[in-house]
Amino acid sequence: MADGVIAPWPLKVTLAQADRGGVSAVLEPDAEDRKAIARAIGLVSLESLRAEVFVSSWMDGAEVSGLLRARVVQVCSATADEFEEPIETRFSVRVIPADSEHAPQEEGGELGVDLDSDDPPDVLEGQTIDVSAYVVEHLALALDPFPRKPGAVFEAPQPTVDLSPFAALKALKNPGGEG
Repeated sequence: MADGVIAPWPLKVTLAQADRGGVSAVLEPDAEDRKAIARAIGLVSLESLRAEVFVSSWMDGAEVSGLLRARVVQVCSATADEFEEPIETRFSVRVIPADSEHAPQEEGGELGVDLDSDDPPDVLEGQTIDVSAYVVEHLALALDPFPRKPGAVFEAPQPTVDLSPFAALKALKNPGGEG
């Protein structure tokens, strides 16, 4: 695919294509696909999504990188109002085939996590990279888990009236609420 060419959604690229000089494409899902994506990642709607992606050879696998821009409609966590928000994020992920000598190995059940190191590469089930899935994944990662409409302020609910029999006695004992 030539630079800047609008690619069909979903886009899948083989490792062989990445080895032959890389693949550059622009992804813009149609309204039906955006509706399905919104449903899958918990949005009210996905008004627009455009991703400029590049898949290049890396070790015996590939690197998928890109820039995605979207307009999403979410529900405000403070007011429950719907609001639109722009999203722009860059992403990069490396993938390798399952039979690669570079594939992460299980080490005795211990989870060795080094927070300063790069993420390990994703292991592919075959020789095909689902580029569209990485775009959706990184869109989901860019969303605020507790979205707030600009200017929204949380107002705590008013305390409920105490309807116990003791509250009625207390009111009789202290008319006017003095104490």
